Amino acid sequence: MTPKLSARHLLDTLDELARIGAIEGGGCSRLALTDEDKAGRDLVVGWMKALGLEVHIDAIGNVIGLRAGRENLAPVMTGSHIDTVRTGGRYDGNYGVLAGLEVVRALNEAKVTTRRPVAVAFFTNEEGARFQPDMMGSLVYAGGIGLNEAYAAADKDGVAVGDALRRIGYLGTARPGALKPHAFVELHIEQGPILDEEKVRIGVVESVQGISWTEYTVTGVSNHAGTTPMRLRRDAGYVAASVNLFARKLAWEMGGHQVATVGALALRPNLINVVPNRAVFTVDLRNTDEAKLEEAEAKVAAHIAEVAAAERVEVEAKVLARFEPVIFDAGLVDRVEHHAKALSLSTRRMPSGAGHDAQMMQRICPTAMIFVPSVAGLSHNVKEHTEAADLVAGAEVLLNLVLELAEG
Repeated sequence: MTPKLSARHLLDTLDELARIGAIEGGGCSRLALTDEDKAGRDLVVGWMKALGLEVHIDAIGNVIGLRAGRENLAPVMTGSHIDTVRTGGRYDGNYGVLAGLEVVRALNEAKVTTRRPVAVAFFTNEEGARFQPDMMGSLVYAGGIGLNEAYAAADKDGVAVGDALRRIGYLGTARPGALKPHAFVELHIEQGPILDEEKVRIGVVESVQGISWTEYTVTGVSNHAGTTPMRLRRDAGYVAASVNLFARKLAWEMGGHQVATVGALALRPNLINVVPNRAVFTVDLRNTDEAKLEEAEAKVAAHIAEVAAAERVEVEAKVLARFEPVIFDAGLVDRVEHHAKALSLSTRRMPSGAGHDAQMMQRICPTAMIFVPSVAGLSHNVKEHTEAADLVAGAEVLLNLVLELAEG
């Protein structure tokens, strides 16, 4: 019997998970290792067990559901994450995990036992919205950082990852990375506008942009906004504003895949009639080319040093995350394209502008990604949406690819 995906079940489970942490506008807020994240984890683990998967929870809280194969070989793994940003949508991450469970359901209902085991995973703190770095669970899994470093990462309230894992009951005993996959495939919404604009059904992801996150703290002098001449100001807020404008201009000038964002900014004392004495802001730089990314970092740093000297303020920089661009396995990328075309789905080869767990997994096994369109390119937004037909099409590509890999 040929495995067949249940479109209705996929859509229903997406709806049910979206009710946990639901926020106004149809979105979700399940920050990593919060009560909402725990409730989402409990729901998905229950679904894994109902499908007969052997559930493993490792020491960073990654959850892996394993379906046995005919032979005791390295598994074919798929999955993503179920944590969200504070004002997230219902598809980012969740779709890849739940589509993986639907692949298992299809195999179960067809009574197909693959040669290799099949694993469905969701990784801890992919978003990095509460703890940095982002993609923490998969980074630990792939050996990029140690457990103690990950455990020590704290949120803005001083709560550490290790304590948060223990509190919600997901401080597992398995060693991260103990189960090394034969291959890893991540299905995800694009989170950008290209597929939707071009009316292409499947994005064949060849690479992931490098990411540079830096937090800057500028210390100046508070003073009266009406009595302090401009030439005598030591304005931390001015420096932050200058960097924001410079980063935008730099991205346009460099062109290509370079992007730059000042996404978080806090001023102190944050009063209308007081020159700010402190500014804390972030700079997010991304590029598919490592040399270009390094160039952008150097130019931002040089600009900050120049403006800070002129304004007579102090600047401290803290690297929150830094990942080089990743190129996915060429053979696996070709198979994604093959299976999409076999289903008569239009395709486009493309890089990913967002970071994903797949870029970490590429360190330890052949890896590829499948994208489906995001309507109007919206993501990290309560209005994030992907049409049902596209959700189902991506899951069907995943099913056929996983089946091929698991029989290989």
